Amino acid sequence: MKKTTLLMIIGLTGLFAQTAEEVASKSFDAISGYKSSISNTTMILRNAQGTENKRQLTMKRFEKSDGDKSYIEFLYPLDLKGTKLLSFERIGTDDKQWLFLPEIKRTKRISSRNKSGSFMASEFSYEDISTQNYLNYTYKGDAEKVLKDGTSYYKITRFPKDPNSGYSKQIAFLDTKTYLVKFGQYYDKQNRLLKEVSFLNYRLIDNIYRIQKIEIKNVQNGKSSLLIWDDDQINVGLTENDFTKQLLK
Repeated sequence: MKKTTLLMIIGLTGLFAQTAEEVASKSFDAISGYKSSISNTTMILRNAQGTENKRQLTMKRFEKSDGDKSYIEFLYPLDLKGTKLLSFERIGTDDKQWLFLPEIKRTKRISSRNKSGSFMASEFSYEDISTQNYLNYTYKGDAEKVLKDGTSYYKITRFPKDPNSGYSKQIAFLDTKTYLVKFGQYYDKQNRLLKEVSFLNYRLIDNIYRIQKIEIKNVQNGKSSLLIWDDDQINVGLTENDFTKQLLK
């Protein structure tokens, strides 16, 4: 009798286990469906001594099944005003990105080899700025349920498919009810911890979760960057025609 009960428990545990990829898919579903968005954001850069540098940006995004499109333009400070980044996500391969620098009135293509580089002196890389479709990663095994500071999370590890990624792997901790990513750890190509990322706040808009604040800390140089969504609108009617290289002029 006891043996039968034990076998039933083991069977049920396996039945309700979720793979890491299934959890990642549900997480992506929770933040998808906005169609297009326009956001005004603040970026705060902190050096190792805690000195802050503030920037203002506008961000636009357009959802596509084969990869989202995004556009970022700096509004402040004056020496960065008019700097623009256009990104075309391509699922399973390297994204296409172009950066317009108003000071020299020139647009340059961000090569796949440079996607791990710092985005405008922040701790966000060009790779971090691009959309994070779960299909751009591979996963192994089941999601692990862990307890941290009295809260239960799903712990998953994902590995970038793009060989030019600046990361060997990323570990993410997700809310077990909403499947939203709460924090994570990013490892460099030598498998050393490089960055700690915190998704500090979400807001529910039309049943779609929207991130409101992300902080990323570089544990190797002591610097950090904070991205805050001051205003965020979804389903704003943008089309692919609103995301062309004509914007970079």
